[in-house]
Amino acid sequence: MVETPPAPATGRVLTERQKLAWLRLIRSENVGPATFRTLLNHYGSAGAALDALPNLSKRGGARRAIHICPEEDAIGELRHLERLGARLVALGEPDYPPLLRHIDGPPPLLAMNGGEGLFSDAPPVAIVGARNCSLAGAKIAGQIAGDLGAAGFTIVSGLARGIDTAAHSASLQTGTVAVFAGGLSHLYPPDNEQLAARIVAEGGAWVSEMPPSWQPRARDFPRRNRLISGISHGVVLVEAARKSGSLHTARFAAEQGREVLAVPGSPLDPRCEGCNILIRDGAVLVRHAEDVMEALDVGRALPPLPPLVEEEGRDRLSDPDEISTDARQRILDALGPVPCDIDELIRHTDLDVASVQTVLLELELAGRLERHPPNRISLISQEALL
Repeated sequence: MVETPPAPATGRVLTERQKLAWLRLIRSENVGPATFRTLLNHYGSAGAALDALPNLSKRGGARRAIHICPEEDAIGELRHLERLGARLVALGEPDYPPLLRHIDGPPPLLAMNGGEGLFSDAPPVAIVGARNCSLAGAKIAGQIAGDLGAAGFTIVSGLARGIDTAAHSASLQTGTVAVFAGGLSHLYPPDNEQLAARIVAEGGAWVSEMPPSWQPRARDFPRRNRLISGISHGVVLVEAARKSGSLHTARFAAEQGREVLAVPGSPLDPRCEGCNILIRDGAVLVRHAEDVMEALDVGRALPPLPPLVEEEGRDRLSDPDEISTDARQRILDALGPVPCDIDELIRHTDLDVASVQTVLLELELAGRLERHPPNRISLISQEALL
């Protein structure tokens, strides 16, 4: 059996009122996870950050008033989750996946059905692959998932047809996590409804960062894939084609410092091409569960992270009134459609960190800035916003 490291220290549990304000903030226009963290840590509470949004977005050049999530909409989302038997788990609370806290821009809130204590009991490993998998691919995915589950691991996947289904099915009794691209009330694909119900009934979990009524779009699946890899110590790929979504999951895993592992396949089968390329480029070759367990260092201590709690001044910003017009223009002139590193931007403009971060925050809230991992930004042209 695998030895699970001690659970990391977590922040305090949010009150219902705090969680409602967190939900309103992350559901407001142009507020992503990174912006959420900056706002919360600077203003000291989600409520104070909500009050600051209109002025910040106006200074960033917004052409209309920013849409702030109404309280009644947030209450409606919470009630919808309750009807589904689900709940919101905040970053730093006990049921929040510990490894997910360490990715770039972790979701401040996760909708979760089931899974109480799941992430503190067994280290998670992801298994993903082709939807149109072969019989052999489904069989080996199931064998690896079942053996890892018996050894004390939790299996994470995306509830898709093929390899995902095989991995979830083989690990029902030992614990498995299905990460949704849409909201928890929009099961995709619908033909996995019975499997999804069994996942929760057997002690596993459904996880999503989207509102429960959100219907998944094509762009939401890469977001889902970053959560799959972010939750897990490593990602095992079985039958992934060269341009498959599974390779996106592998790329996220590499960016997040997770282990990338792959099952080799026939060079004549295009479904195996992506896995074979990954192995050629340095991924761990996997024959069985023992290879996965040997490759993963699940006992390593996680680096300390400050809890995301309501504490004013953790991230310092400048007073917008004290930033000169010249400084703002230097930042705008340095930005363009090609992503640049924020640290390079600070050096190029020769401005202090607080002033640059304040202007970037204003631009993002105005819908004029796009963020790219790991620490890059680009400017969205005004013409593109029309």
